[in-house]
Amino acid sequence: MKTLRAEHLGMCFGVRDAIALAEHHSRNAPLTILGELVHNETVLAQLRERGIQFQNQPIAVATRTAMITAHGTSDRARDHARALGLNVLEATCPLVHFAHRAVKKLVQAGFHPVIIGQRGHVEVRGLTEDLERCDIVLNEADVERLVEQPRFGIAAQTTQPIERVNRLVELIRQRFPQSEVRFIDTVCQPTKQRQSAAVELARQSDVVIVIGGANSNNTRELAATCARHCDRVHHVQSPADLRPEWFESADTIGITAGTSTPDQTIEEVERAIHQMVAGDGGHDQMETAAHQFAR
Repeated sequence: MKTLRAEHLGMCFGVRDAIALAEHHSRNAPLTILGELVHNETVLAQLRERGIQFQNQPIAVATRTAMITAHGTSDRARDHARALGLNVLEATCPLVHFAHRAVKKLVQAGFHPVIIGQRGHVEVRGLTEDLERCDIVLNEADVERLVEQPRFGIAAQTTQPIERVNRLVELIRQRFPQSEVRFIDTVCQPTKQRQSAAVELARQSDVVIVIGGANSNNTRELAATCARHCDRVHHVQSPADLRPEWFESADTIGITAGTSTPDQTIEEVERAIHQMVAGDGGHDQMETAAHQFAR
């Protein structure tokens, strides 16, 4: 039996930078993060151990300084926090900032904004709260509910699978052939790399383990992508979630992880898989073919 790691997996630079920024500022003064810095309980627990606080509403912040998460926020929410007298730090991923600029550019050019993403997700709220009007779509039924506009301007949540985004853009073009449709690709490169690597991994694997927070949209999307190419896919947050029966009659186990998953967690899960399978008398020989981590 062998384990394979996806060529690209785990933390992206935006998440690493956000964590480093939070840790740096917490050494000098008390810090509160507005929302979840990243959607990973392991990371959040480590930050709490450093004394960092978390609040969803600026009015509840007791520290002088508050930090915007890697997912970004709206100008309205940022201005509200500053109006309360808070020193606001930005941990927003630069690629999320690019998505915000893309949406503003489309609106300024006279396009009706359409965001492809998960309604209610913190990043999507940040992209849409400053807009007077917009539509959010995630599937074909959402496209069917759109009202015709002379001009549609489309952008996407940065962690959406690019295949879904392209499909929905094409559906909008087909449904409104008389409308002008402009699409700016705002899906981030780390997401594209991890999605593409997940497809390759799933096609080679009998079982795929996807590691990441239960609330992580990009991790759930990775699991869904793998499930289209492998019948045995399991989303876990830690080694405690693993079950030995998952690996019965499996020759190749694939491992991938979402963009907020620490390297240490990936190592721990892979080590636990090895130990679990080695405990089965029929699988004493384990081979690991691990690709390098994406940076």
